[in-house]
Amino acid sequence: MARFFIDRPIFAWVIALFIMVLGGVAIKQLPIAQYPTVAPPSIVVSVAYPGASAQTLEDSVISVIEREMNGAQGMIYMESTSQANGTGSITISFETGTNPDLAQVDVQNRLARATPRLPAAVTQQGVRVDKARSNFLLFTILSSDDPNWDTIALGDYASRNVLPEIQRIKGVGQAQLFGTEKAMRIWIDPAKLVGFNLSPSDVSTAIAQQNAQVASGTIGDLPVAKGQQISATVVVTGQLSTVEQFGNIMLRANPDGSTVRLKDVARIEIGGQAYVTSTRLNGKPSTGIGVQLSPTGNALETARLIKERMQQLQKYFPHGMKYSIPYDSTKFIQISISQVVETLIEAVILVFIVMYVFLQNIRYTIIPTIVVPVALLGSFATLLAMGFSINVLTMFGMVLVIGIVVDDAIVVVENVERIMSEEGLPPLLATRKAMGQISGAIIGVTVVLMSVFVPLAFFAGAVGNIYRQFSIVMVSSIGFSAFMALSLTPALCAHLLKPVEAGHHMEKKGFFGWFNRTFTTGAKRYEGVVGKILRRSGRALVVFVLLIGIVGLMFARLPNSFLPNEDQGYIIANIQLPPGATAERTNVILHAMEDYVLKQPEVADMVAVTGFSFTGQGQNMGLAFIPLKSWDERKGQGQSAQDLAMRITMHMGALRDSFIFVVSPPPIPELGRGTGFSFRLQDRGGLGHAALLQARNQL
Repeated sequence: MARFFIDRPIFAWVIALFIMVLGGVAIKQLPIAQYPTVAPPSIVVSVAYPGASAQTLEDSVISVIEREMNGAQGMIYMESTSQANGTGSITISFETGTNPDLAQVDVQNRLARATPRLPAAVTQQGVRVDKARSNFLLFTILSSDDPNWDTIALGDYASRNVLPEIQRIKGVGQAQLFGTEKAMRIWIDPAKLVGFNLSPSDVSTAIAQQNAQVASGTIGDLPVAKGQQISATVVVTGQLSTVEQFGNIMLRANPDGSTVRLKDVARIEIGGQAYVTSTRLNGKPSTGIGVQLSPTGNALETARLIKERMQQLQKYFPHGMKYSIPYDSTKFIQISISQVVETLIEAVILVFIVMYVFLQNIRYTIIPTIVVPVALLGSFATLLAMGFSINVLTMFGMVLVIGIVVDDAIVVVENVERIMSEEGLPPLLATRKAMGQISGAIIGVTVVLMSVFVPLAFFAGAVGNIYRQFSIVMVSSIGFSAFMALSLTPALCAHLLKPVEAGHHMEKKGFFGWFNRTFTTGAKRYEGVVGKILRRSGRALVVFVLLIGIVGLMFARLPNSFLPNEDQGYIIANIQLPPGATAERTNVILHAMEDYVLKQPEVADMVAVTGFSFTGQGQNMGLAFIPLKSWDERKGQGQSAQDLAMRITMHMGALRDSFIFVVSPPPIPELGRGTGFSFRLQDRGGLGHAALLQARNQL
């Protein structure tokens, strides 16, 4: 094989360039993430039953859908929540490797079978099926300095003009509005309604009948009577839009000619469609849109597209309206990847310097160096072919493998140089002879190295998902380097190296001369130490055993974790008040938190959401995203995200009637929103909700 490429150097170059081109194309197409996908893909079914209690929602909607979802192809478990505000969701998790698109289709088909058994109010609201990750990618906030743009107006504008644009962006799994749209709110007076002998159903029926868009036909349509001169489409007032129009809706016509209109029994105003959630940025009312990434989305690319779209939409914002993205989880990913890339470049430079110092010939150094980009770019092509991503672990594998991929090429160059120096053969003949001697050794060493990393690719569970891509990078890079050592490297040696006379060993001067003398002296001293150890092998064995014992003891005492917790540049606060607490009480707690948090020197912004949290929805729930300043501005002691989270938790713990915990996000948010572990209590005996709560309190 080596001789084939020695005689055809251009063909060897073409193959190397082809591998590099494939790798360059792959880099543009590979998704970028912090870690490989570990969490199983999940599909979320969201429902709304206005006015229903949590128990009613569970009995009439959630349980009906769950029965149909049970047994879905590849499903491993499902979890549902029913909120007191009439909203609920079912999260269906599937086996790792399941195609999210096919899983969504299966869920939608099963949902279609359950739809006829759902209440009419639920089907009218619509049942959503989304494939999205549980954590938020970023938050877009709309605010305005114009007092005419209150939170309802901002929410309505965001819902109509911004939210649909974000939802259409590639990679967006779900975009959730934390605000409200405008709606016509009708406050019925029960006493007046009874006085006119009417019921709420009479009101809703009248509104549905008289607030409808109808096709009113045409005048003079074909066929027409002779002499018809005009053809026109009849336009009638359709859906109502003003308070006066709704107030004039007729509820009943009495025999005496009098009428009962909606304004006679109700107060009508334009307000928010639902006051479930509200958003504040740094204490100022605003409207937020939380974006969740799709299971197959590229986090960095999706965030970039969202920012570009918001820049375009900003040109059409009303006067005084502006947007900001205070919370962006991709900043940490960008910095993590960029730091690994910097390390990769530094490693390549260091490898080049080390090779040049020892080989002491620029041609001898360049030949092994060429193998590095070929092997690494070939690994990128392999990642794309296998459906993997660029992440911290794959880049770490490339940093680690740099010192390995040049080994085979160095062996080839040194063996060719040795034969030229000892036998005086020209580079072409010396390369042929050298490859005949070491080709088998190169293949053997490559197989041994691959056998070390291949087993990592077959680990099961989350550990396997984490290290599989790392293993593939190592194995593919080693494989490409071995192929280059048998193809391009000998071709370069045969045609780039200069002939050397037999027995000629040039004495180096300057730095290289000093280095060679120092290295030779160090090698002789090392030989002397080894000789003394061999003469006292018993003592050496005792020292060896002691070292093993010390290492084992230290290993046993080291703390362990799945992945290290890092300062990702933001923290999350979850707020929960006692059941029945109103949004006003929740806002008091959030205002107190804002007053304290925004005074901290590490904090950049604070996004506070009322009515929503990671543990549920309701007036007694709250959530806060707290982005921090740049890592360069937080190098002092006690300024890390973990330290700040603990400080805020301790301060807010003094407030009564509230449960607040502030956490730094875990390494893999899809596996949970905090570090440690979580578990669930199940009522398998059918004892009821009250018994389940009692068991929870006892636990």
